[in-house]
Amino acid sequence: MQLWLIPILPLLGFVINGLFGRRFSRGLVSAIAIASVVLSFAWVLKTIFGLGDLNSRYVEHYFTWIASGSLNIGVDFAVDRLTVVMLLVVTGIGSLIHIYSIGYMAHEGGYYRFFAYLNLFMFFMLVLVLASNYLVLFVGWEGVGLCSYLLIGFYFHKQSATNAGNKAFIVNRIGDFGFSLAMFYIFRNFGSLDFTKVFQQAPGASEAVLTTIGLLLLVGACGKSAQLPLYVWLPDAMEGPTPVSALIHAATMVTAGVYMVARSWPIFVHAPSAMNVVATVGIATAFFAATIGLVQNDIKKVFAYSTVSQLGYMFVGVGCGAFSAGIWHLVTHAFFKALLFLGSGSVIHALSGEQDLRNMGGLRKKIRWTFLTMMCAAVAIAGVPPFSGFYSKDAILLAAHEHAPWMYWVGVVSAGMTAFYVFRAMFLAFFGDYRGKEHPHESPPVMWVPLAILAALSLVGGFLFNIPAFLSGVFPAQEAVEDNSLMLISVAAGAIGILLAWLIYVVKPAMADSLASGFGWIYKTVYNKYFVDEFYDAAVVNPLVGGSRTVLWKGVDAGLIDGSVNGVGARAKDVGSLLRLLQSGNVRSYATWVLFGSVVAIVAMALAGIGTTGGLR
Repeated sequence: MQLWLIPILPLLGFVINGLFGRRFSRGLVSAIAIASVVLSFAWVLKTIFGLGDLNSRYVEHYFTWIASGSLNIGVDFAVDRLTVVMLLVVTGIGSLIHIYSIGYMAHEGGYYRFFAYLNLFMFFMLVLVLASNYLVLFVGWEGVGLCSYLLIGFYFHKQSATNAGNKAFIVNRIGDFGFSLAMFYIFRNFGSLDFTKVFQQAPGASEAVLTTIGLLLLVGACGKSAQLPLYVWLPDAMEGPTPVSALIHAATMVTAGVYMVARSWPIFVHAPSAMNVVATVGIATAFFAATIGLVQNDIKKVFAYSTVSQLGYMFVGVGCGAFSAGIWHLVTHAFFKALLFLGSGSVIHALSGEQDLRNMGGLRKKIRWTFLTMMCAAVAIAGVPPFSGFYSKDAILLAAHEHAPWMYWVGVVSAGMTAFYVFRAMFLAFFGDYRGKEHPHESPPVMWVPLAILAALSLVGGFLFNIPAFLSGVFPAQEAVEDNSLMLISVAAGAIGILLAWLIYVVKPAMADSLASGFGWIYKTVYNKYFVDEFYDAAVVNPLVGGSRTVLWKGVDAGLIDGSVNGVGARAKDVGSLLRLLQSGNVRSYATWVLFGSVVAIVAMALAGIGTTGGLR
């Protein structure tokens, strides 16, 4: 099947544009970048139809990477139904975002560099998805982290962008350390990192071992998928170009943690304690991030915290054993969240860079295509039936009710807040009177056509792509849960959220300021994101930086190392200064030193002779 062609095509795009893109026209750069991803998408489709029976797992071995004792790591790619779902999301959504980027980045510098980085990201993400063992997956895992750093800091002339890139890279290293420990522990207990071998042995391993592995994997997943307490990098990542936010921080990279947990289900199903922690972290993240999203004024920050919250829902799904429901929400979320980010990019483009919702308003009459498509995403994420988010969200909530009813109720409240903050952003941007200074203009077709495609997927993707049915042979069978009353409650929560947003921001706009004043310190705390960043700075960052400067730099480097080296040099200099006095250039002085040296030598030989004679006696 030549699975290697799927990631290699984007890699070729990266190499060509990275080496020669500076000399190419912008049209040629974008043509190379887009063609590489579209061809990869086409090869995914060819692979799917060529495999025929996807109920089994197809593996391709290319070469042995590491062979040392019992450790044998091959560069292997594999495809099953879960892989197919991820490949279609990555290459399909990735193709649309590449096309959109032509219009969005048309007047930006570093055009070839941007598309080269996008292609490199696609390569590593596809390696991550296709990997047949944990080490190859880890290569893709680290690679997408690198590309995230490069793309978040794309506007490197802005200090805020470079700081955000550094923050994303460092926070992800914390999670990656946990993932590394998990791999060491997996090899120690199972003698392999190959998925098939590890998962075959998992049922016979002790629960303590599997729980340890599961929790370490969760640490890695929390870093990559922005879960508590490692979520802080993702909102700052909005400093990158909007297509980056859509591709990396909504549709693909941030779902890597969810995919990894779902892929490792044989470990987690035999470690119920670890699964419960996954679900608890997920529901806490979903609620926590939703509260912050309620009061943000930057349109991209609203959707950033929404992403963190929705990723929490996915963790609830896989943590409750509803792996297919978690992946289902991963897919529908890719549709509507990519659309929301790209739509917000269209708004920002229309307003010449303005991102503050307070400086928008009335845009539905000025950028109609953007408004209509974003409204499709809004109803989808709010869980309005029969749109895509309704199906996947309710599948997760029903599974949560079976696992722990309290999680269901927290999830329902979070769903209501989701509907509120999304429609709050919609009403502030598109309704009322225009409050900005720029003259809005609709985006070119190269930008709104991808929006229209994503809008259609947001509306019908839920029932058009029945992911749980498709993945029925991948994950352990789970008893179908249907409870119309529970569904009605979650739908009602979403409806209440929408109505409240309409009342506060359209019918009685002055109410928003009154409520903010009325809640006082509570509003201030939530608006400032619970001061988590400030706490991390005070408790972790500043002590580390200050300690590094005081102890490592001034104490060890300057004091000990430089002091030792400089001290040796200074003493050598002092000795040289004394010896320099002997080289006066005066012949009489030299004769005196020769005479002195001769006398010393004669005296020394005489003393030596006396000592020898005395010895003979």
